[in-house]
Amino acid sequence: MAEPPAGAGSGAAELPLRARLSFAAGHFLNDLCASLWFTYLLLYLHAVLGYGHRLAGALLLAGQVADGLCTPLLGYEADRSAGCGRCGRRKSWHLAGTTCVLVSFPFIFNPCLGCKENTPQWAAFIYYLPFIVIFQFGWAATQISHLSLIPELVTSDHGKVELTAFRYAFTVMANITVYGLAWLLLNFQVDQSDRTEHLGIQDVPIFRNLSLIVVGLGAVFSLIFHLGTKEKPYPPGSLPQLEESTPLLQKEPVSPPRPLLIWKDWLLEPAFYQVAVLYMSTRLIVNLSQTYIAMYLTNSLLLPKKYIATIPLVMYISGFLSSFLMKPLNKWIGRNLTYFVGILVILAFASWVTLARQMGAEIYGAAVLLGAGSATILVTSLSMTADLIGTNTHSGAFVYGAMSFTDKMANGLAVMVIQNLHPCPTELCCPACISFYHWVMVLVTGGIAIAAIASLCCIMVWPIRVRYHAVCLQGLSRAGTRYGGTESTEGTIQSSTVN
Repeated sequence: MAEPPAGAGSGAAELPLRARLSFAAGHFLNDLCASLWFTYLLLYLHAVLGYGHRLAGALLLAGQVADGLCTPLLGYEADRSAGCGRCGRRKSWHLAGTTCVLVSFPFIFNPCLGCKENTPQWAAFIYYLPFIVIFQFGWAATQISHLSLIPELVTSDHGKVELTAFRYAFTVMANITVYGLAWLLLNFQVDQSDRTEHLGIQDVPIFRNLSLIVVGLGAVFSLIFHLGTKEKPYPPGSLPQLEESTPLLQKEPVSPPRPLLIWKDWLLEPAFYQVAVLYMSTRLIVNLSQTYIAMYLTNSLLLPKKYIATIPLVMYISGFLSSFLMKPLNKWIGRNLTYFVGILVILAFASWVTLARQMGAEIYGAAVLLGAGSATILVTSLSMTADLIGTNTHSGAFVYGAMSFTDKMANGLAVMVIQNLHPCPTELCCPACISFYHWVMVLVTGGIAIAAIASLCCIMVWPIRVRYHAVCLQGLSRAGTRYGGTESTEGTIQSSTVN
């Protein structure tokens, strides 16, 4: 058998299935916690604990702001750090983030310790805030380190799509696990003598047990990730070293050496902002629909509380099945059209919700559309981010951190705006809730989908690639060739890297 070409060993075909599965398991704890956070936090604080709309929204906003601020800073530090012990720089941050999530998350879905019925709500806010900040710091560290491993483990376009699809498949499995457990816990509770069809203080044990189970399962999968994923040693801020057998002068040089892109270089790239807007729009659709679907089911459609588990479960089963179509669909019609197909499915869901004020069993069909569309646009947007990074994996964590920053800040602000627009003056939902959450679901899917289409059109007109830095490199390469070849070019590279 012929020797594979240099660099082919990092392609997806050379990455064993066990390694791909171990990698995908590394974000399972984050996905479990994110599912609880986005789907049930507002519902838990408002319908179960009885806190007001603004307090519930303020806690979620505080978490999103903490995550948004931590993410780019962690991305910058993750690119600079050298790792801890035997762990590489990505896995070291992953381990630190996992520890923070494990010790903080159970407190968020438990009642305030020491609080009584007459305890003011601002005291509860102060109680929950530190746990939320620690959780969001850990969540951001785990997410950025895990995403940054994708372009380091594989180099081919389809390999990145495949790893991203594996990662999203585990995301969907995590959501299916959460909603399946919620359905079981709700059914066990419903079988009791004091069963009610609507959420209340009696449901506190359900969310407490659910959070504890989630943390236990996530810890096991994080251990699998650290045991099964091998991160290649790569000192930050330096180019890969040549081996002794590598000739200094190549007979047929394909392209001149490229200096490293640092974080300041990314800020000059138009494609960086194109992808950021598209990723932000995608996350707004996915996260806001996940946050308000439970409110829509219980307050607009007036369905029993078991639907807050079964409908999201159907959404993510359809998303799980759709994730396996990403690789062949990308090969057949390309990234942009794949994303456009997903947006069309989201618009179909929004149109269905707009026209159908009352839904019974047909809500399951709408859930299938939302799940499939969300899976398609999320996987494709993450693949576009990996395309933007390309071979510049040394600063990949900063790029993912910046993308996540826009996502978290936009989500937190959007939730706070929606909560402040709530028509009911008291904690209990009034008749105006029926139309309020109905139009919230329409706007967070269909309205943002239109903005995503506009962003996609910009990418189709100006494709994703490094432009400004490439022009600078051409000038440097020509100058190096004119003034003496290899040594001059090498000096130019060192100079540009330092600057």
